[in-house]
Amino acid sequence: MPFKPIQQSKCPVCNKAVYAAEEKIAGGNKFHKMCFKCTMCNKMLESTTVADHQGTLYCKGCHGRKYGPKGYGFGGGAGALSMDTGSQFGNKESEMSNKPTTVSSGDAGTGPKCPRCGKTVYDAERAIGSTVPWHKACFRCKGCGKALDSTNQNTHEGEIYCKNCYGKNFGPSGYGFGQGAGCLSSDK
Repeated sequence: MPFKPIQQSKCPVCNKAVYAAEEKIAGGNKFHKMCFKCTMCNKMLESTTVADHQGTLYCKGCHGRKYGPKGYGFGGGAGALSMDTGSQFGNKESEMSNKPTTVSSGDAGTGPKCPRCGKTVYDAERAIGSTVPWHKACFRCKGCGKALDSTNQNTHEGEIYCKNCYGKNFGPSGYGFGQGAGCLSSDK
C-alpha cells in the first residue's frame, strides 16, 4: 500500500502550511497565530474579537468602521451607537436636544457644533456615549472638570456635570440630604 501524505491547510495570509499546534480558525480557514491579526490596524485577534469578511480578518472595531452602518450617530464604529437620550432621574429639564447645535464662531466646518466650544465636531474627535456631539476634550464636568462618559454624566440646561457636582448643585436639598447614602433621618 503506497504512503499517502496528509494534506496540510495553507494560511490565507502567508500561503504556508498550518500545523495543528499553531492554528487559529476563522471563516472556515486556518491561520498561523502570528497571521491572525486585523488587516487594518494589525491588532492580534482572538476568537472573540475576530470578524471575517470574505476571507479577510478584521477586529470588530475596524470591521464596524469599514462595513457597519454609516451616518450621523454611527461614527464610533461597531457598538458605539448610543440610545442615551441625555435624560437623568426622569427630569424633563435635564434632557438635551438630539439635534446638532449651530453656534457661529470662526469655525469653517459645516458639521454639528460642540455645545461647549462652538467648533465643528468631526467623527474622529467626537465623545462616545452622548447623542449630542461633543469634542472628547470638551466632554468634562462644568463644575469640577472631571472627564465624563455616558455612565457618569448628567445634563442640566444644556451643560454636563459629573454625578457628584450635579447632586450638589441640582439634587434634593434640605434636612437629611447631603450626609451620604442611607443617612436620611426623620424627626418624630
